[in-house]
Amino acid sequence: MADPARARKLAKRIKQIVASALEHEVKDPRLTLVTITDVKLTGDLQDATVYYTVFGDSLNAEPDTKGAAAALESAKGVLRSLVGQGTGVRFTPTLTFIADTIPEDARRIDDLLAKVKEADEEVARIATGAKPAGEADPYRAPREPDPED
Repeated sequence: MADPARARKLAKRIKQIVASALEHEVKDPRLTLVTITDVKLTGDLQDATVYYTVFGDSLNAEPDTKGAAAALESAKGVLRSLVGQGTGVRFTPTLTFIADTIPEDARRIDDLLAKVKEADEEVARIATGAKPAGEADPYRAPREPDPED
């Protein structure tokens, strides 16, 4: 089991190397809009999980996630060799690429917040002319004693 601080540093370095390699080394047009968001390493530094996000371009609103996944799988060997050269560790970790769902989750949360805001505005609109169901001040003091008590 490696030191957690060492694993974090190595994960950060792998993230930098992979992002730089996607920008400068790998010449696949499907990877132009891919951003590396995070890298997680196992405790024994044998496996690295690389999280990525694909952004849509201005012409195509929907990102090509399947094409980017295929391109990353085909470039996996080149990226692993570059990680090995850039880190200098004895055993170069295997790379597993997983699409990050942060943009979809953020969009879903924004939609939910918009629905909640609309519901709050509807409740406020209904409550503008509403009157209390009981007495105006149910907690008035001094209280009158009940004759039955």
